[in-house]
Amino acid sequence: MPRQHKAEVDERILDAAAALFARHGFEQTSLKSLADAVGLSKAGLLHHFPSKEALFEAAWEQSRVLCRHVVELVSPMPAGPARERRSLELLTDYALDRPGMVSLLFRSMTAPDEDPQQAQDELLLNEMFVIDPQAELPRAIRIVGALSAMAVLTLLANQEGGDKTTWRPLILATCYDALGHREA
Repeated sequence: MPRQHKAEVDERILDAAAALFARHGFEQTSLKSLADAVGLSKAGLLHHFPSKEALFEAAWEQSRVLCRHVVELVSPMPAGPARERRSLELLTDYALDRPGMVSLLFRSMTAPDEDPQQAQDELLLNEMFVIDPQAELPRAIRIVGALSAMAVLTLLANQEGGDKTTWRPLILATCYDALGHREA
């Protein structure tokens, strides 16, 4: 078996850790469960990240990097269905490749006390979909519904181990429908 580079190992560790933190929260996620999830000893895990706190912060930051990247890619597009479709495509692709990262990012919607930078995450999502949640509550609810569907379906696709290329168009159609847009 070929040896993995440190960056690949770190990415695998971060995604697995993000999934555990998203599922159980910081306090309920042990260093042992994190190490077990990636097939390392606690000492081996600590070789890559000096503490559970450092791993948690690195996972959150990586989730934000993914989200900021989507915002950068869609920002030149005008607000509207095409921008929303592209945002969903990019997020779905990330979620299919890095399910833990996307789970952790969306955890800020359901467990705001875990993340002191929740407002930053919400601003990124609001910028991605060009929305003022206070002024457009029905649309904000549709966006959260679309993102929730995407998160659940991409997690299921990864859990089932099926062909992600089969799941992708179905996930996108579901998300687009949740936004109230007709298929193009």
